[in-house]
Amino acid sequence: MEFSLFQFGIEMCKEPFVNIPEETIRQALKVILDGRNHPVLIHCKRGKHRTGCLVGCLRKLQRWCLSSVFDEYQRHAAAKARVSDQRFVELFDISSLKNLPFSFSSTIYSSNR
Repeated sequence: MEFSLFQFGIEMCKEPFVNIPEETIRQALKVILDGRNHPVLIHCKRGKHRTGCLVGCLRKLQRWCLSSVFDEYQRHAAAKARVSDQRFVELFDISSLKNLPFSFSSTIYSSNR
């Protein structure tokens, strides 16, 4: 099986009011939504904050309710969950991505809706 590596270089930041760049999240979501790139593994250094923000934005595109998005984030981030990450996901505007073709079902991995 062939695979491609996509790196988006989102810097780690523990400052409470410094957000992940929205355009970088949009670029990553475009890669994730492109079926030619599947299967997809999403990960950052610890698999919590940057990964959680990206997956949270993906879940919004999949029409998950925010409480389910946050529940999934909190389960994986555990004691390291950040309100700023949840705020980022809540405020992230998915309207520019809604016209992208989904190459996977909106119910994939969505047993926690």
